[in-house]
Order: sequence, then structure tokens, then C-alpha cells
Amino acid sequence: MEEPGKIRNVAIVGHRGTGKTSLLEAMLFQAGAINRLGTVEAGTTIGDWDEDEQRRQMSLAASLAHLEWQGRKINLIDTPGDSGFQADTITALRVVEGALVVVSAVMGVEVNTSRVWARSEELGLSRVVFVNMLDRERADFLRTLTALQEQLSDRCVAIELPIGVEHELTGIVDLLHNCAYMDPGGTREGDPVPIPDSMAEQAAEYREKLLDAVVETDEELMERYLGGEELDPEAVAAALKTAVTNDELYPVACGVATKNLGTHALLDLLVEGVPSPARKPSPIADGGGTTAFVFKTVADPFAGKINAFRVYGGTVSGDSSLVNLRDKAKERLGALMMLQGKDHDKADGFGSGDLGAVAKLKDVQTGDVLADTEREVDVPQLDFPEPVMSFAVTPKTKGDEDKVAQALRRLHEEDPTLQLRRDPQTGEQLLSGMSQVHVEVAVGRLKSRFGVEVELHQPRVPYVETIKGEARAQGRYKKQTGGRGQFGDCVIEIEPIEGHVGYEFVDKIVGGVIPQGFRPAVDKGIQETMAHGELAGAPIQGVRVRLVDGSYHTVDSSEMAFKHAGSMAFRLAYEKAQPVLLEPIMQLEVTVPDDAVGGVNGDLNSRRGRLHGMEPKGGMTTIRAEVPMAEVLTYSQSLTSMTGGRGDYHMEFLRYEEVPAHIAQKLIEAAKKEKEAVPA
Repeated sequence: MEEPGKIRNVAIVGHRGTGKTSLLEAMLFQAGAINRLGTVEAGTTIGDWDEDEQRRQMSLAASLAHLEWQGRKINLIDTPGDSGFQADTITALRVVEGALVVVSAVMGVEVNTSRVWARSEELGLSRVVFVNMLDRERADFLRTLTALQEQLSDRCVAIELPIGVEHELTGIVDLLHNCAYMDPGGTREGDPVPIPDSMAEQAAEYREKLLDAVVETDEELMERYLGGEELDPEAVAAALKTAVTNDELYPVACGVATKNLGTHALLDLLVEGVPSPARKPSPIADGGGTTAFVFKTVADPFAGKINAFRVYGGTVSGDSSLVNLRDKAKERLGALMMLQGKDHDKADGFGSGDLGAVAKLKDVQTGDVLADTEREVDVPQLDFPEPVMSFAVTPKTKGDEDKVAQALRRLHEEDPTLQLRRDPQTGEQLLSGMSQVHVEVAVGRLKSRFGVEVELHQPRVPYVETIKGEARAQGRYKKQTGGRGQFGDCVIEIEPIEGHVGYEFVDKIVGGVIPQGFRPAVDKGIQETMAHGELAGAPIQGVRVRLVDGSYHTVDSSEMAFKHAGSMAFRLAYEKAQPVLLEPIMQLEVTVPDDAVGGVNGDLNSRRGRLHGMEPKGGMTTIRAEVPMAEVLTYSQSLTSMTGGRGDYHMEFLRYEEVPAHIAQKLIEAAKKEKEAVPA
């Protein structure tokens, strides 16, 4: 077992397409954990081992790996950069001390870069930045460094410099250790070499900037520096580590992951710059004992469920028993393992601060805390975002509903932002996720892993009906068919409830004109009728009903008769009370690059949106608007094409509002045709 001081836990985060998976591959290769450098294009990386990931050439789930460097164990979590798969990024950032933020030297700071930076800030994580893809056309390290300083933090400081630009890149300069590494062209990076003469001047200038930034965080070093003393690299490295641990500085490294350039210096930086678990306080304060936090679940149809965990206190060993603090159930741990992508190495146990995994626990899910005894523990909240996109889902094979629901439950365990629910109003099974790709990937996994196929459709908009006026009507139900008859008679008044929500039934009967026992039947008849309005067959809400009068027959009256009477009275009153159709209005928050704001605003206006303000920050603008749900069911694709995939949004239900007359008329006619088409 590793002691906490010799562990580094690092999440590799950033926008999609910045080369995070390639960088993980390069670090594993450089450290000798793997013996060849795989590529995303060939589908041979340790990180992207899932078939879907290889086909789409993007990470869809977090992947765990580990390596040894300078006598330290570095646990790495490669996270997806697409905002549709951010659940794993959220959980990964919960269990590490450092975030390795990867940015493209061509694209600079993108929307998801800002998002993971802000989340790392909230969690107090140390951050190291790696500027990747320096060999690409239009790659510019210094422009990217300026963007990092302007958009993320002015405390971002270059710790490395590229030698050459774009396709003429030949190596990198390590400013901290005053040396250079030359391009290994995909082989293992060799030992450091002296800085080329052509770079001496620029390297001296940026080394001075680095030293200025570091000594500002350390008074003793500052005095020595101002006194003209030459600072040794060890003292500077120690001060830098303290500054990174305390979130005072964010070192910016650089290289080309696919060529394994810059990896040696980056691994040194992770060891020297990122704090060990021993140097950062635990987010789980529980007063001793063994505690482990489950941060990832993999639903494997063959191996069963694999739970990845972080040990926060004590040690976790195989064949031991722990208590799940969520439901107080005892869990017997089988063989423990260290994950290396899809492969696992057997492990005897894990000490405090380490990451491990275990298979086939009974009822453990992401976010659970396992402990050696039952006790009160302050569990970290994972605050997953709400899904933004829903599809109606139907099994291709009749009778597969239960199999689909069970398989989706397994996928939800793996990714809590994937949700299946039945819309109580439309009766449809809705599969909701963070983006269209997110939902499509889930459907692909249903087929490949669990052998069930489903079809996706646009969900129906949950329209509702209400009234704008008041009305009074009588419902009289009389039936005589030999023997005992049926008789119910009631008079009701209806009026709108403010805000168009809810339903109220007020009993105003005096003098017993309708016996007490029959009045609830009137209410029941009204509520059943309200389930399908006369306009478009949508549920009716926002109505107050007063039962004011009626009559009964001592022999023929019954609950059934008064239920019919209530239903008849409501239908008649509803027609006279100015019924209208309401639609759900969503609160939409869209984050787009500044240059796309005009186009996005114009598009929102065309969708009957009402803009409520804009907030520019670091090259991105957040637009807030209210938009009818009917207009944003397919918003994801439109936003992607308007922003070249750089835009992002989330939305939540706000309120119901009246549908404009010309649209309501179309909906009413469509509902009428649908009703007529249904065979009686």
C-alpha cells in the first residue's frame, strides 16, 4: 500500500478535442506503464477502450489509469470533454487533489475549459495547464497563454516554452529546471539537453517571469532573490509546489501528446506541483476509521458492476466487510483491483488517499460512502446538472418494456445524468440526457451491452388547458330502464385560479339538497373529465369549482349518477368559461462564443423567445431567455451548427402561458384529426 505522501491524484479535464486521452496515453508510455503509444484514430488507447468511444473518436466516460514516476504513484482519471457526458467529470474532480487542464494551442480557452476551471475553483483544487497540439497549423503558445491569463486567471504562469512553431516545432524548454527536451517523434522522451542558443534570450525572459511569480508567494525566497542571490531549482520547485497547493499559481506546460513531446517535464511537474492527499484536507470529516467514497460505477454485462472508490481514511482490503452509510447495509468486499483502462490488476489493499475498484457489490451506487462502522459522515454532494434533452422511447419488440427499463436503470447507475421517467400527462416513457449524442450513445449501449433495441421519437409537448372566465351550469343525469333508475342533479360554478395551476373543489351545498355522501362523487366526475379537455384533449388545470345546488331522488340517486351529473355540468360550464390552451415556458441559459451572440439571439427571437439579459465573460457570453418548450425540442442540433459545437445550454421549466391564437388553432385542429382517426 502506498503512503498518502507518495500518491498524486489527478483528473485530466478540458474541452472535447483537446487531446486529453492522447496525453494520458503519452504519460503512461513515458513512465513505462505501457510499451507502445496508441492513438485515438486507431482506437488503440488505454483511455478510450469502449467500442462507442473508438467509433466516435471521443471519450464518453471517465477512464482510470495509474503509473509510477520518481517513486510516486500517480492516479490519473481521463474525463470526457463533451458537456453531454459531464457526470464523470463532476465525480472525478471530487476525488482528486489536482486538475490537469488540457487546452488546444489552436482553439485556446473553450466553453468547457471555463466550466471545469470554475468547478475546480469551487472545490479548491490545484491546477496545472497543458497547452497541447503545438505542431498544428495556427497553433500559438503565447496567444493561448494570454487567453488563459485573461479568461481563467492572471496567476497562470508559463513553466515551459515551445522551441519553434507549428510544423517546425522541435522541442520544449523546461524553465523551472533550465533545460530542454527535444521532439522524440513518438518514442520515449530522452534525457534533458541544454537550452538551444536560439532560445536563450526568450527562455531567460520567461524564466524571470516565472521566478517573479514564485518568489511573490514566499517571503524568504523574495528576500534572497532581491538580494541578487541565484536561487537553486530545488528551492524554487518547493516554493512553486506550495504556491500550487495553496491555489496561488497555476503552472502552464506545453507539448504535443501524440508525439510524446513534453511528457517528461509534465510528469515531473505533477510530482513536484500537485499536492499529495497528505497535503490537502479530506472533504469527508468523520473522526477516524475506514471510509471510502464511491465515485464511479461501470455496468458491465459480463463482470457485473464495478465500483471505483477513493479511500479517505484507514485502509480498504479484500475480503473485508464495510457498511454502506446510505442504507446501513453490510457489503462484503471481494477481490480488489487497480483499473488500467478496461484492464484490471489485482490489488491487496488501498491506503488513505488511494483510488481503487471492486466488483460485484450488492447495492452500492455512485455517491455512496462505505465505512468500517455505522456513523454520521458528512458526505460530499455531487450536484449533477439536470438533463436538458428528452426523447420518447419505445421498445422495438413488443413486451420488452421491462427489459428496457432494467437496462436503463443499469446505465443510470453508471451515469446519473441519464434519466428514464414516464410523463404522467402524455403517458410516454421519456429518456432524458445532457445532449442528443448523450441519449443516442445510451441507446447504442442498450443494444450492444444488454441486447435490447428501442426507437427514439420527439416527445409530445405537455400542453394543458384552463379557463379565463366564470360560468355556471347544471348537470342532470336521469336514466330509467325498468326497475331502479339512475338520478343525479347538480349545479356548479367555475372560475379561474390565479397562475393557472391547481384545482379546488368547494362544497357550498346548504340544506341538504344533495346528501353529504353523494358530493364527493360530483368532485370525482369533474376530475375525471378534467383529464382530457375539449380543446386539444390536454389536461385541464387552474380551475376552482363550487358545488352550489342540486336535487336527488331517495331511491334512484347513487354515487354513479352524481358522478355522471358532475361530469355533464363541468363540460357545459367549461364551454362557456373561455377555455384556452397553455404551453410550458422554459428558462433557457445559453453560453456561446462572443462572435456567435448575434446569430443565437436572432434564432431565439424566431423561436418566440424573450431575452432577459446577457453576461459576457472571458470570450464567452451567457444569454438568458424564456422560450416555449415546443420551440426548443430540437435546439441542441441548431446550437451546434450555429456555434460550430462551441455553444452550450441548459434549461428548466418555468411556468405555463397561453398559446398564441394562430398556433392554438393548429394544435386544436391536429388534436381533432387525431381523435377522428382513432377507431371507435
